[in-house]
Amino acid sequence: MNPANPAEIQATSAQDTRTPEELPGVVTRLFKGVVYAEADEKIWQSLLGLASHVRDYVAVLGLDLILDESEGYAFLKSREDPDGTLPRLVPRRQLTFNVSLLLALLRGRMLEFDTNSSELRLIMTEQDIADMVSVFLPESSNEARILDQLGANIKKVVELGFLRKLRGQADTYEVARILKAYVDAQWLEEFDARLADYRASLTETPLAGAEVTEVESK
Repeated sequence: MNPANPAEIQATSAQDTRTPEELPGVVTRLFKGVVYAEADEKIWQSLLGLASHVRDYVAVLGLDLILDESEGYAFLKSREDPDGTLPRLVPRRQLTFNVSLLLALLRGRMLEFDTNSSELRLIMTEQDIADMVSVFLPESSNEARILDQLGANIKKVVELGFLRKLRGQADTYEVARILKAYVDAQWLEEFDARLADYRASLTETPLAGAEVTEVESK
């Protein structure tokens, strides 16, 4: 057997370490927000083929690639940085407690939906959401005032990307499945720790807007 040509070895090594042509475009798209399989099919297919390259690339920047192939979404998330030494490339948004409450209730409804239904899409009307919120509220709260705020809270959740308004159907929304990735067990645990204070405050300041929870921007 002839020994390998050093020039061929060098060429092969250079090819192995070469940045794939599609990598910059995929990473740039991820920095702009969530990539959905159904909305960005071409980028999605490139991402699936380059997942290991993307993970290595963004790791240098203190980011993790969150990729759920079965649910059809991917996004970048900041790594835990207890010392605060890394710049935050993915900003966090502070949420009012009312919006946080709505997210928690929607996450709970999705869990119930996945357990009891074979359907893939959770569809809710604005009335469904209002009923869900009103059942949660204590009897002593000023329910009318809080429900008046529901439209604004829903609009905020739409802006965050966790609700999608359905075309041609008035006041009807799809609960985005990516909510499962953002509102995880740790987020809910931290939120639950504040529920007692929230319930107590409803009797005095039912529309308190203290920004007490955060979610990474998408």
